[in-house]
Amino acid sequence: MCRFLIAKSTKKFIPESLLNSFADMAQKSRTFDGDLQKDGWGMSWWNNGTWEQYVSMKPIWEDTHMFSYAPESTCFAVHARSASFADHENIIAYNQPFIRDKYSFVFNGLLKGVRLPYKLEGTIGSQKIFSLIDRFLKTMPTKKALEKAVESINAHSRFIQALNIGICDGSKIYAYTQYAKHPQYYHLQYSNENDMQIVSSEAIENYSFSSIPARRVNRW
Repeated sequence: MCRFLIAKSTKKFIPESLLNSFADMAQKSRTFDGDLQKDGWGMSWWNNGTWEQYVSMKPIWEDTHMFSYAPESTCFAVHARSASFADHENIIAYNQPFIRDKYSFVFNGLLKGVRLPYKLEGTIGSQKIFSLIDRFLKTMPTKKALEKAVESINAHSRFIQALNIGICDGSKIYAYTQYAKHPQYYHLQYSNENDMQIVSSEAIENYSFSSIPARRVNRW
């Protein structure tokens, strides 16, 4: 499992303080089975109509000196990874956020018995979910594409323990949360204060959060 956060603001801001709060949360947080979010991390930021990115194999709380290199921006995404399987550890290509065209994507969750009727790019589940969404983005608006992807995943999975998705297109945040177990760990949180909107896996210091509506695509 993993932790993620997407933030946007009406004004450019330096994210160092926000990233430090996220790293502190990620270090303290434990997956439902007790694991740390220690298998690398990444961040992306919106810069003049495109996404730029930094990824690392270090635990995010051991790489905080890199936060100061993140430039001013109106949109940021950050993800701290806990690999679900041992053979998926230490592979930097699996670290999110994933970026394609104008989209930055983050995910956490656990799906079993997925048999989608589409040939999708990717090796691990998060890559394939992003490829599925991208398939629908080619012909649909973002919210509709995410709704269609979620519908397809639910229709072709034996069991969904959790399905949490965040997408930012440089101007809007889209988020979906669904889970069958462990609501305290999986239910996405939302904050809207001081010209900043945040979707986060867990509340972080210095912001007030509330749970977002589950099983529907939320857009801000």
